[in-house]
Amino acid sequence: MDRSDRRLVSLVTLWQVAASVCYYTVFAATTFFRAEFGLSRFQVGFVVTALTIGYAIFLLPVGTLIDRVGEKRVLIVGLSGLSFGAAMVAGSPSVPLLFGSVFVLGSLYATAIPGTNKAIYDNVAPERQNVAIGIKQVGVTAGSGISALLVTGLAGVLFWQAGFLIAAGVGLAVAILFSLRYAGSADGGSTTDPDLRGLLDNGPYLLLVAAGFFLGAALFTTTGYTVLFVEEAVGASVAVGGVVLALVQLFGSAGRIVGGWLGDVLPGEPRVRIGAILIGQALAGAGLFVVAATASTPAEAALTFSALGFFVLGNTGVYYSCLATLVPADELGSATAGGQLSVVLGSVVVPPAFGYLADAVDYRAAWWLLAACSVAAAAVVALVVRREPPVDEPAAAESG
Repeated sequence: MDRSDRRLVSLVTLWQVAASVCYYTVFAATTFFRAEFGLSRFQVGFVVTALTIGYAIFLLPVGTLIDRVGEKRVLIVGLSGLSFGAAMVAGSPSVPLLFGSVFVLGSLYATAIPGTNKAIYDNVAPERQNVAIGIKQVGVTAGSGISALLVTGLAGVLFWQAGFLIAAGVGLAVAILFSLRYAGSADGGSTTDPDLRGLLDNGPYLLLVAAGFFLGAALFTTTGYTVLFVEEAVGASVAVGGVVLALVQLFGSAGRIVGGWLGDVLPGEPRVRIGAILIGQALAGAGLFVVAATASTPAEAALTFSALGFFVLGNTGVYYSCLATLVPADELGSATAGGQLSVVLGSVVVPPAFGYLADAVDYRAAWWLLAACSVAAAAVVALVVRREPPVDEPAAAESG
């Protein structure tokens, strides 16, 4: 990358880190929600569901707004709102207000993926876009890892809300910096509404959206239940659970960079090579979920969940890179929002099912559910690879 690309990708990644620190505090605090509000494992799943329902409701409107007015203003408002949402969660005195606060937090996070993806694809050369997306997606795992250490680490020293308050302060500071330094597009690429009918007629795109449901189910359920699993099934402390969750995010970051790099350097048509990488990641994740069900010591959990992070959390950048090979650039915000909506729906439906299986049967059955989701994702992506999209010039052009 040249200097201007590095500057832009660094700034967008910093925005993503700050946004994810705010958003993922909820996942790191599940054990504290149980203790503070007397929630069951099943009810903890609905905390994650409330968070992601807010996300889901606003994804398509936000994606369309970004295509119309540009990503800069939306990203500034989004990160400022995320900071406010994290502070609301910290101040929630009851279960209804907790659910309402996490809903607000999820709603504002809808600005993240459509806005940052558009920033990359509008400003970075095609031959560097996949690795740029991979680096930017590291912001998600890095932010989540930081939030895990903040929430679980500070709870023992101060109080469980301390991590949320620090996340809110960091988010507001980065929003101000972003407003001053980001020089990307402040206006959208179109003065008309996106061709949503064209997206609905795009068979490969719809298939990839369907695969996103299963990928999102595996990703968000893993991050939502790691700390609880390590504490309850492995018998380690909450602090150890926070470290394991941070390892999941760290190795997820590595997986996103490696996946993006492979998407740029491997030969062949972009849709085919990127789709093949995504299939491999999903199948590896399926096998590792089966292994995770047998983890019984902190060392086994750390090793297995690190590998899970590399493949299961490491596939999101590849997923969005694959999506960009199926749709035109002027519809990328809406198309990304549609894909992310499916990812989020998976995270709405499956975490309560995982929690129910853990309560009614055991954790082994719950992890097997995620293995089945990963196999289903791989099967659907295989259909995407076999079908040509009805698009002359996709957002992710053939690199030289």
